Amino acid sequence: MPASPSTARAINDRLALQLLQQEGPLTAGQLKTMTGLSRPTVADLVERLQGSGLIQVVGEAGSERRGPNARVYGIIADRAHLAALDVRTRSVTVVVADLLGVTLAEASLPIDGDTGTEPAVEQAAALLERTAKEAGAARLHSVGIGAPGLIDPASGELRDTTGLPAWHRSLVADLQERLPARVVVENETNLAAVAEKRLGAAADRDTFVFLWLGHGVGAALFLDGRLRRGASGGAGEIGFLPVPGTKGTPSAVDCEGGFHSLAGSAAICALAARHGIEADRPQDPAAAALVREAVASGHGGFLDDLAHRLSLGVAAVAAVLDPGCVVLGGEVGHAGGAELAARVEARLAALSPLRTEVRAGKLGGAAVLSGALITAREAAQDELFAG
Repeated sequence: MPASPSTARAINDRLALQLLQQEGPLTAGQLKTMTGLSRPTVADLVERLQGSGLIQVVGEAGSERRGPNARVYGIIADRAHLAALDVRTRSVTVVVADLLGVTLAEASLPIDGDTGTEPAVEQAAALLERTAKEAGAARLHSVGIGAPGLIDPASGELRDTTGLPAWHRSLVADLQERLPARVVVENETNLAAVAEKRLGAAADRDTFVFLWLGHGVGAALFLDGRLRRGASGGAGEIGFLPVPGTKGTPSAVDCEGGFHSLAGSAAICALAARHGIEADRPQDPAAAALVREAVASGHGGFLDDLAHRLSLGVAAVAAVLDPGCVVLGGEVGHAGGAELAARVEARLAALSPLRTEVRAGKLGGAAVLSGALITAREAAQDELFAG
């Protein structure tokens, strides 16, 4: 069934805005070529988008060409302001950006483990307000939040999870209530995978598994271009995966004895100590600095042992999903780089008949914040561009 005139206009407008977002400022002639639309249709959509306050003339294509087609059009970046939060167990990081995703201000704040729920929420909310003010954002349109834990697929809310600070859940609820903005919360590992898909190591893959290696471990699943969260939002909770080499088995409320016991930061630090590896520049998580030191100084024995541990979890995931590609992300995956990824791939080839490429993540711990900003940006554009 052919689209109605209004639907066709909306589709054309969205296509033009996506091109302006991806390619930067364009002339009407360039829009005509890229969209395949007629010159009158492009002229109409440019007029509509200017009238709606989404695009404006930002220059001319060159002095040799004058007239409407020589004008260069660009998205009005301050049409909406966005914020992203990376909420960790003992810290929160905030970035405020414009509609094109350009960072305007950024700040971080440690939150002590002894801080009560209400003071922690107030500190984090005040950090967001200060950062938005510094960025010149009078009003935030959309806010993306990345946090550890499960997201209820029905309500979109952060679930109460054993072992995680209570202020995480309260902060999300508080921001949803106090801000005149759309607030979207997502599991931190899922957001990191989104960022690696858009900006990093998985840009060319529609199907892959992203393995988060930081303080703890987790996985995100991209299948056929879509992020899969599972029936309860728990897809990828591989810290609970029973694997050989641990002293016990995990329980419903404790991942100790699962894959976490082999690949979490504390376990990697203990492994490094047995190999006599120390790091001059500690970092958070500590395992990242030790892995980076091992790569730089050629501690092949440690890297082989770590690769063996990681391959146990990866082999189990590959046996179920056959993703063809696994990205080692988070601070530890980024620190291990291509050297660790190659060792995991070699070990995996000996464990599994399924050919699986293993890549190092490119974004490290910054992937969560990048993914949260992508989510906020898409939420704003879905609303603004649909008009």
